[in-house]
Order: sequence, then C-alpha cells, then structure tokens
Amino acid sequence: MTNSNENAPLLGEQSHERPPTLWSSFKVTMKSSFINYLLIFVPIAIAFSTFIKSSDTTVFTLNFIAIIPLAKLLGFATEEIALRSGSTIGALLNATFGNAVELILGIIALKEGLIRVVQASILGSIISNILLVLGFCFFLGGITRSEQNFNQTAAQTSCSLLALTTLSLLIPAAFSSTIPKDSPTHGILDLSHGTSIVLLIVYLKTHNHLYEDEVDEDEVPTTTLGFSIGLLLAVACIVSLHAEYLVGAIEGVVEKWGINETFVGIILLPIVGNAAEHVSSVTFAMKDKMNLCIGIAVSSSLQIGLLVTPVLVLVGWMIDQPLSLYFENFETMVGQIGWKVHCYCHPM
Repeated sequence: MTNSNENAPLLGEQSHERPPTLWSSFKVTMKSSFINYLLIFVPIAIAFSTFIKSSDTTVFTLNFIAIIPLAKLLGFATEEIALRSGSTIGALLNATFGNAVELILGIIALKEGLIRVVQASILGSIISNILLVLGFCFFLGGITRSEQNFNQTAAQTSCSLLALTTLSLLIPAAFSSTIPKDSPTHGILDLSHGTSIVLLIVYLKTHNHLYEDEVDEDEVPTTTLGFSIGLLLAVACIVSLHAEYLVGAIEGVVEKWGINETFVGIILLPIVGNAAEHVSSVTFAMKDKMNLCIGIAVSSSLQIGLLVTPVLVLVGWMIDQPLSLYFENFETMVGQIGWKVHCYCHPM
C-alpha cells in the first residue's frame, strides 16, 4: 500500500530540525487522508452493534463504513514503520499488514464456516483491482489528457505473476472435472494445500526482488516508532471487532436483501478492504502518475492471489475448515477473463 499523505515530504523536512513527537504524530495521522472523517462511524458502529439491539442490516452497514478508514490507517502506520526498517523488511510489512483487513475478514468468516463468502471475497478482490480500479484510473486520468504512459516492463512482470495466480485457481477446477462427483473431496484439499505452500514461496521470493529498490531516500517518517506500532496494533484489534460484527450480520443481510452470499463476497466485502487503495490509485491517475496507480492496483491483486489466498487456505487447514482453491466453473472463468482483460490493457 502507498502512503498518500501529500504533506509527508514537507513534514519530513521539518522533522530534521524537530523530531516527531506523540502529539505531532497524532496530528499528522489524522490529517493524512480525508477518508479519516469516516472514523466517526467507529464508535457509532460499536454502539449499535454492542449496546443497541439493531437489525442485521444496520449492523452490517455501519461496520462496513467503519472499516474503510481503519484500513487506511493500517496502511499509513505500516508505511511509517516500513520507512524505518529498510526495503526488504518494509516490503514484507507492506505485504502483510497492507492486506490485514482482508485476512481478518477471511479468518473470521472461516471460523463461522462461511466458505463460499471467503472464496467469493478472494475472487472479488482480484477482479475489483484489475478491472474496476484500473478502469476508473484510465477513465478519470484520461479525461483531461489525450495520452498517458506507463512502464511496459513492470506491466509484463505483473502479467506473468497474474498468469501464475489464475493458473493456480484453474488447476483445482481442472482436477475436479476429472473425478466423479460422488468422490471424496480430500484430493482437492490436498492439492490446494500443496499449491498454497508453493504460492507463498513464489510470492516471498519474487516480492523481495521486485520491491528491493523502491525506496525513496528523501521520504522520512513523520510519526514516532512507538506511535506507529501502537497505532498498527490498536487499529488491527478494532478492525477485528468490526469484522466480527460484519461477518455475524451477513446471514441476516442475505435474507433481508434477497441476495446470496456470493454477491456479498464478490461485490461488497472487497470494497471494505480495498477502498483506501482504490482512492489512492484514482488520485494518482488524475495526477498523471500512472506507474504508481497501476502498481498499487496490480500489486494488491497479486498480494490477494499469492499471499492472502494461500494463507487463508492454510488457516482453514489448521482450524479444520475445508477451504480450497477450487472455485465453481463460472467463477473460475470470470477470473480468467479478468486476467486476459488486464493483459490486453497492458500489452507485452
């Protein structure tokens, strides 16, 4: 995730003379994004979910909104810590905590046995990044310009890794089509567990290489280390609380709104975890920083496919929830089409 605080360089220059304090760290954090105005929904959502016996629709909606600014704060705190830890550890921190919301939502949904919701949210997160976000970037960035450029080498690399991600989702579906429908599913689970381990190894190897030299030496931390760590831990705990309420209200929302769990996973949940990144990507596109906005959108998709997905599969393995990489045929084809559209927009 990328720190969208446009005042960071200026504040960083000031920090050479006066190091950040606890109060200045708090002020910088609150002013880091206009999305922070939505933090008012955090206590409101907790009150309606805990003390007031509200309907599932109200609980779902309020917690849905409350998680969006918290996801932005997670990204901000992660970026501040990464600036102090070097490129390698910083890249790993960004990859891990940059997807903390998706991981927390997925793990809680797994504990509740909502396997279809977790699978749909994985697919929805990938598709929303490579189609919805990039579509908005291209459209809004090109309104006032006749042409915009991006790094072709980076696009080729992203296409290669996206191909690996989509193939990993295609293999279990192909395996499932070759066995009788009444056969036990442990073969698909074993294949998914092995594939997840391979994907994690591939991601950790390639991620370190791709982001090793992306450090801006002029950018310095604008908050204290203690404040950043405390913010990261506190926000992660609060996100877990809201995710518990959100997931607990899904079944009631599905019944009340007349929709299915797949729609909630593909359309609604990805908005929660990726809203902050979406805003940053579109903002950079409107400033003609296409490499940056494409990098945010594509990197997020890669992290979902190569990091979040295998981690959730392995967590499901540990807590005895049969989450696999096998998607229904229609969902598998949707993922393949999304990848092909992305590669068409980024020619090799």
